[in-house]
Amino acid sequence: MSAGNMKRLAIIGSGDLGQQIAYHAGHDNHYTIAGFFDDFKKPGETAGAYTVLGGLPDVLEKYQEGMFDHLMIGIGYKHFEKRRECFDAFAGQIPFGRIIHSQSSVDPSCRIGEGAFVLPGCVLDQQVVIGENVLINVGSCIAHDSQIGRHTFLSPRVAIAGFTTVGECCNIGINTTIIDNIRVQDRVQTGGGTVVIRDLDQPGLYVGNPARFVR
Repeated sequence: MSAGNMKRLAIIGSGDLGQQIAYHAGHDNHYTIAGFFDDFKKPGETAGAYTVLGGLPDVLEKYQEGMFDHLMIGIGYKHFEKRRECFDAFAGQIPFGRIIHSQSSVDPSCRIGEGAFVLPGCVLDQQVVIGENVLINVGSCIAHDSQIGRHTFLSPRVAIAGFTTVGECCNIGINTTIIDNIRVQDRVQTGGGTVVIRDLDQPGLYVGNPARFVR
């Protein structure tokens, strides 16, 4: 698709995640980048290669003015509540983007929600369901019939077996392995290399092999 035919993407948050979204959206030919919305920077200020269009109060007005076509949330896992609030504030008013990197393998039967960001090298098998505003980081593998809840982050090289459900606003740490038929509660965090062999039914941090609740 030529740059002239691509939709224009605006991103809430111009920090590390916002910059990552902008990079892959542009370099993998999904969108042209309209710019960022960021309450901590002044309109017109440069953030990376792009311009700050305004703050959160300006998002809807700039969309109605035709400045961009789609929106994505570049607020990371340290601020899940704000990430969720921003998405819900504009859902139904502004179309959200969706980036599935061309170097990932996604079965046609998968369902991927608005605002999702699938980075390079991921594998999503048959009948996988990815909720809205989810991030799946590089090299993660999700087996058949598994579901990932809204706003959740999967770190690099997470491996999730079949018929597993991960809840909303979870942060699944790097190299976490989750065996089949597991249910992970909302707002669970796992440390790097955690191995999950039983349901995680309490919000909080889990680490180790097998996973144990920390706090």
